[in-house]
Amino acid sequence: MEAVRFDELELDDRILRAVTDMGFEAASPIQAQAIPVQMEGRDIVGQAQTGTGKTAAFGIPLLQKIDPDCRKLQAIALCPTRELAIQVADEIRKLAKYMHGIKVLPIYGGQDIARQIRGLKDGTQIVIGTPGRVMDHMRRKTIRCDHIHTVIMDEADEMLNMGFLEDMETILSQLPEERQTVMFSATMPSEIQNIARRFQKNPVTVKVVKKELTVPKVTQYYYEVKPKTKVEVMCRLLDMYAPKLSIAFCNTKRQVDDLVQDLQGRGYFAEGLHGDLKQMQRDRVMSSFRNGTTEILVATDVAARGIDVDNVEAVFNYDIPQDDEYYVHRIGRTGRAGKDGIAFSLVVGREVYKLRDIQRYCKTKIIPQAIPSLDDITAIKAEKIMEQAMDLIRDTDLTKMVNLIERAVLTEECTSLDVAAALLKLSMGEENEDIIDSGRPARSLDDLDRYGRDGGGRGRRDGRGSRDGKGSRYGRDSRYDREGREDMARLFVNIGKNQNIRPGDVLGAVAGESGISGKLVGSIDMYDNYTFVDVPREYADAVLRAMKDVKIKGKNVHVEKANGKGR
Repeated sequence: MEAVRFDELELDDRILRAVTDMGFEAASPIQAQAIPVQMEGRDIVGQAQTGTGKTAAFGIPLLQKIDPDCRKLQAIALCPTRELAIQVADEIRKLAKYMHGIKVLPIYGGQDIARQIRGLKDGTQIVIGTPGRVMDHMRRKTIRCDHIHTVIMDEADEMLNMGFLEDMETILSQLPEERQTVMFSATMPSEIQNIARRFQKNPVTVKVVKKELTVPKVTQYYYEVKPKTKVEVMCRLLDMYAPKLSIAFCNTKRQVDDLVQDLQGRGYFAEGLHGDLKQMQRDRVMSSFRNGTTEILVATDVAARGIDVDNVEAVFNYDIPQDDEYYVHRIGRTGRAGKDGIAFSLVVGREVYKLRDIQRYCKTKIIPQAIPSLDDITAIKAEKIMEQAMDLIRDTDLTKMVNLIERAVLTEECTSLDVAAALLKLSMGEENEDIIDSGRPARSLDDLDRYGRDGGGRGRRDGRGSRDGKGSRYGRDSRYDREGREDMARLFVNIGKNQNIRPGDVLGAVAGESGISGKLVGSIDMYDNYTFVDVPREYADAVLRAMKDVKIKGKNVHVEKANGKGR
């Protein structure tokens, strides 16, 4: 359909100004269809998935209808999850930026109900809530329905899947009969259709047609793998494409936990999100993912609903979804805000036939790819380093470096090409260090000096953790080996891999206890019985104080400055 500009929709000037501030000019297909109908006061059944702009589709006409001079509750929007309720409330607040006197309150389980009651008494016109908590407030009479003229059900099919059907029916039956009822749902199962028949009056259906459900800016690949090689293939793809933020989808909560453990064990910054997590844990995981401390979010489909992070560069279908539409929801997490995205699907055995069904449904092409070999990854790393080197040659005066290399060539039996090759090898992190294993944990650095460096083996030096050998390297990249060392202090921790400790445990303890951002922590070199951690020199003393009486996985730890040892 032809693009419709927001200034063609007869919007309140204050809303139009807020929309402009948010950087939007043309309405999305669902917005162009739904906004005029809702502004007429008609009931709506909207069929659209996450990422199509449906919050603004119902939020803009809702704001036009709210009376800011009336301090009574005038509208309720029901959402399946806490995350979506918060997200919807935030977006409606942005749209109401210049509409003074309008208060929007998200209410959900896991938050102190007394705080919510105070917010409701303070004169809230719009409540965005999960069905269970809205029901709780209705029973307590802290939500009164007398002045409610609009109710919105966002992602109704997900509320159905999460067992909220009875709550939805109860809430709708207690609202004033003269009201506007707007429902959005990605799919239309019979139960949702029954709700529309029972609680809506001659609703207008607006939807994004199937061909518009695909995400044109997402390049989609699939790899045929064996069950035992899925983790390794995913890690190779992570190393090869190096996305800054990515989401991996699994079909079960147990698979989420297993994959997170595998990724963390290999040195990746990964966290899981599923229904068994407490709200405080979910908040921590999402905050960490949004600020980039966590680079890989592993989630189930239900847990990922409501997550809206624009700069996700890659999506991994670690498990192929059972529902075709879930595939669309998943890949829609990347390629947002006009950016390119990439989606990888790991296919086992007969799942390739399921993927063909998904292709037909989405009217898209999912391209088969050969699993990248270690040589492929090495070549790509070398290529990236060479590109950086070419940029330096073009933009930097390298006279001093050239003189150093000329001196080395003259004094050693080597050529400038030999020196360049050796420097490339160092930059790629291929150097290894043999360390004798004494077989006993070290209590301090003095023990290490007395008995020899104990827990070694070969640790990868590229900042992604070891694939084999005993050492493990954990860090964003290997720049801490080559530059900025003056700004970093190295700390010694007297436990390692033999004590069942992972790099992520050490990172969590350092960041969690000291309060510094995990992004500031440099390399974590883990050996069998001890670990070295690089932290910014200015925070070193604070970290030492914070770690004085800390336990990691129930084990007492001793932390001290390494003073250049173990480098």
